[in-house]
Amino acid sequence: MSKGESLRDYARNAIRERIMTVDLKPGQRLVERELAAELAVSRIPLREALRMLAAEGLVLLIPGKGALVAPFGPEDVTHLFDVREVLESLAAQLAASRATAESIKPLNDCLDQSRAAIAAGDTQGIAAANAGFHAEVVALAGNPLLSSIMGPLASRVEWLFRLTASRDPHVQCAEHEAIFNLIASGNASAAAASAFAHISSGRSESVALAAEWSHESVDPEKVARSRRRRRTATE
Repeated sequence: MSKGESLRDYARNAIRERIMTVDLKPGQRLVERELAAELAVSRIPLREALRMLAAEGLVLLIPGKGALVAPFGPEDVTHLFDVREVLESLAAQLAASRATAESIKPLNDCLDQSRAAIAAGDTQGIAAANAGFHAEVVALAGNPLLSSIMGPLASRVEWLFRLTASRDPHVQCAEHEAIFNLIASGNASAAAASAFAHISSGRSESVALAAEWSHESVDPEKVARSRRRRRTATE
């Protein structure tokens, strides 16, 4: 726990990292008692942390029944790609229309971080840098409404990159470099097309990988019923 960090934020960051690194898998049940003991926090900051993670789309809360790491199966991944293809291509178009030598520096920094992570074989670093690149494109677009729509998806996009770390990072980096060059040159229509093609190219492989990482037939109500049966048996 870092200095000045609240117990709520500490719990949120710790659980978020475990989800992102797939220590806690999509669909896995989160047992408050166990998490509180592991993190050495009380139930109150833990529950606040879980609510924050639910707002990010990483945790699914079942009122009065418990929590799960959010299911993130093939259908969920497909829905995310449907949204990303449209909104992130728009972001690239807008970013190119207002790009300056100063404003594109954060994008270039993300590319540098990605190259360094690839050279080091740091899969988690690659995923973080790639997610950062996409977030910076949205920020550069300068559209508050677009940012408000994409903001809640940022964690799921990063989660997707972490879960699909087996994809070829060299290809992804090359595609990001192409998008960066088009944004930097101010070619809005080409930047949008390049962003759409880049996101679309990862769809089929990501959906296929989702079938491997997701818990089969995750049913929150079934989990809740199972929990109630175990509680009744011990009373």
